[in-house]
Amino acid sequence: MEPRVWRDMGLTDEEFNLITEYLKREPNFLEVGIFSVMWSEHCSYKTSKPLLKGFPTTGPQVLQGPGENAGVVDIGDGLAAAFKIESHNHPSAVEPYQGAATGVGGILRDIFTMGARPIAVLDSLRFGPLEDGATRFLVQGVVAGISGYGSGVGVPTVGGEVYFHPSYQGNPLVNAMAVGLLRHEELVKAAADVPGGTVMIAGSKTGRDGIHGATFASVELTEESEEKVTAVQAGDPFMEKLLMEACLEVMEKGLLLGIQDMGAAGLTSSAAEMASRGGTGIELNLDLVPCREEGMTPYEMMLSESQERMLMVPKPGRDDEVKEVFRRWGVEATEIGKVTADGQFRLLHQGEVVAEIPVRTLTDLSPVRSLQGVEPERYGALKAVDLSDLALHEPPEAVLLRLLASPNIASKEWIYNQYDHRGIPGGDSAVVPIPGTTKALALTTDCNSRYVYLDPYVGSALAVVEAAQNIVCSGGKPLAVTNCLNFGSPEKQEVFWELEQACAGIAAACRALDTPVTGGNVSLYNESGEKPIYPTPIIGMVGIVENASKALSNQFRPGEDIILIGEVEGSLAGSEYLALVEGQEGGALPELDLESIRSRLDFLYREIQGGSITSAHDVVEGGLAVALAEMSGAVGAVITLKTEYPLLALFGERLGRFVATLAPGQGRAFLERAREAGVPAQMIGRTGGLELRILAADVSLKVSICQCQAARKGTLPSQLDPWEVRACL
Repeated sequence: MEPRVWRDMGLTDEEFNLITEYLKREPNFLEVGIFSVMWSEHCSYKTSKPLLKGFPTTGPQVLQGPGENAGVVDIGDGLAAAFKIESHNHPSAVEPYQGAATGVGGILRDIFTMGARPIAVLDSLRFGPLEDGATRFLVQGVVAGISGYGSGVGVPTVGGEVYFHPSYQGNPLVNAMAVGLLRHEELVKAAADVPGGTVMIAGSKTGRDGIHGATFASVELTEESEEKVTAVQAGDPFMEKLLMEACLEVMEKGLLLGIQDMGAAGLTSSAAEMASRGGTGIELNLDLVPCREEGMTPYEMMLSESQERMLMVPKPGRDDEVKEVFRRWGVEATEIGKVTADGQFRLLHQGEVVAEIPVRTLTDLSPVRSLQGVEPERYGALKAVDLSDLALHEPPEAVLLRLLASPNIASKEWIYNQYDHRGIPGGDSAVVPIPGTTKALALTTDCNSRYVYLDPYVGSALAVVEAAQNIVCSGGKPLAVTNCLNFGSPEKQEVFWELEQACAGIAAACRALDTPVTGGNVSLYNESGEKPIYPTPIIGMVGIVENASKALSNQFRPGEDIILIGEVEGSLAGSEYLALVEGQEGGALPELDLESIRSRLDFLYREIQGGSITSAHDVVEGGLAVALAEMSGAVGAVITLKTEYPLLALFGERLGRFVATLAPGQGRAFLERAREAGVPAQMIGRTGGLELRILAADVSLKVSICQCQAARKGTLPSQLDPWEVRACL
């Protein structure tokens, strides 16, 4: 076999030699293809696996940690939540609608494969500058794909985040998180552990779409790779809905030993992983695989990533019952093989054995790369940037409105209005009621990639912190984390260093906040033009709201006292102000104090549960002035800040800060409880009126709530129609 064959499939010469050693012979073309997808970065995590072992993954709330299709946490009353986040970055760059749509489809299958009914989708999106025409094309396609697929299946998209930055030009990030509900006893795992069991394929027929999608996701985007449209799958949400209902029914009836979604690497990965988890082998007769195109080869059948397909192993003697359920739902379920006891991954085609590989060589024995990270030269230089001489050089009102209108802070209503977004509106996280209970789930996705670029350790820890802040501000208790680690090529030592630091930061924050990692996804090689994206470790977090009727909003109501928990001043390092107004990205992020942040979160949660707090909002991008403006939806406020540094008080950023409102007369007792808990807090103002007024030392800021609303829609005062102003007033 010519070296170009395995090299074109993404295998190195060393890896090919290892395959030959495992098989004790030279592999054939099909076997090389199978190894290439199973040993790809996307499937094997060969680069990141050693780093992921540092995550905390256990806790009393964890029913299923990493290693299955999704993580599962206990939410009380015999119920559990299954959740996971994954990426579909490269497919979305090539074909934004189908790339995003099939990303949603794949993550939904991960959830209902666990026996859980999906109830919510969240997204986390990154694009280049919004004023760029190519970016707008990608945004429109991605948003339409997410909306179309979620609506077609009947699962609402309840929350998420969208950021714009030049580093994502040409390589957008499309991360989708799904959440489902199940009872503890309904949990199903993906293991084929009974030799002799029948292997069935159910769902759509196999086509030629998505071939080598896993290896496509494991290389940098180039003009050549963008032409590989066959690596982008096509989705059918209506088939997904039927498949979901049929799968949930057979699982509810207890008819299955195991079930596995056909995601990355399709039939190859699903069959190999089921056998590997069960400690068995598997034999498939490819003549029996339902195909929608004539003349498909074994190579095409095994590497296809056609959507809406499942691999199942029924319990002994229950094959016909399984087929009957799928028949009633109008879904094809076909026997294609059996579970064996010999530990071999064996494929038959036209009466011949066309591939025979020890299962463990595809999974447990896949190679692990040991890379060495090197701190980038920029790291020290950016931290050393002196920001102490910066001062306000334009009216603070103009700065605030510019920040509110900037794409990263402005309302994303223009996106989420395209979604079916059922839930309890108005809080910092999505709050989704749990049917049949008084509880709700609080859900969020978060990451400030600029922070991570400046300091991967601190920035990644802060992504966990921000997620926890959003959960608590909505009245929830953080439970657990799923993450999607989006980075450039790990073969670049500076990028691998970022990945190392990010994993360490996430691990530290998750330990400090008691939010174990239950699973996730690693997406590497996110580059275009040999330039990596900003490191973007997206954190998806699930929390529990014990009483859904008391979920908090983040909007002011008239006549309430306003409390600031945390420091008055933030930092300009990595801030939206520094980027937007000064045109810089730099500075040393504030020192990370996870113990202090944990104590503030615990205190805030206790106070919310005790009923003293009527609304809450964390202070993040844009600083305190932006947080106050965001809370001034229909009611203004008068604020006084005691500070020597008005710029830092108004627009500085620092996590671990919260704005909360209290009913009149509650302030003194609240501040005393904060003092006893060792939590810094002060009363800074009162709600009321139609203006936001902030006095910070000698700087006075005054804007109408109408101006704030208009700016948050992305409209600056100079662009505002006078009639719109009159309508607001």
